[in-house]
Amino acid sequence: MKRYQQHTFMKLQEGSSLLEVLISMVVLGIGILGLLALQTTALKTNQLAVTRTLASGLAVEISELMRANKTAVENGNYDISIAGTVSSATTIAETDLQTWKSHLTQLPSGQGSVSRNNNIVTITIQWDESRVGNANAQRFIYKTEL
Repeated sequence: MKRYQQHTFMKLQEGSSLLEVLISMVVLGIGILGLLALQTTALKTNQLAVTRTLASGLAVEISELMRANKTAVENGNYDISIAGTVSSATTIAETDLQTWKSHLTQLPSGQGSVSRNNNIVTITIQWDESRVGNANAQRFIYKTEL
């Protein structure tokens, strides 16, 4: 190549490496934003899983307490509504319900109910998931036979 042609070629190449760096920075930035969105979604999903696992454990907790006190279950002493409270803790059933209702506070706005139809017990636990973007109250229903 002649010196003049080489000089012209070099002039055409001026700034191209800067443009390549700029484009690569934009592509890298978009990739990082995608990873941040992925991480946010993973954290949100993990929080939902933790809450649902806790609700499941609380349902099993009250069902096991009820199995240990079948006579009180048959008398309807464990039946309680979602908004129901336990006024005193003079019996085993009232103590169990009071303890269970206090454990429900581990859930965001957690509440629970217990109802019985013959030997089938339905335990309903509900909580608020608005912190993680779900507008509706979530409900976990656990049915078991005593």
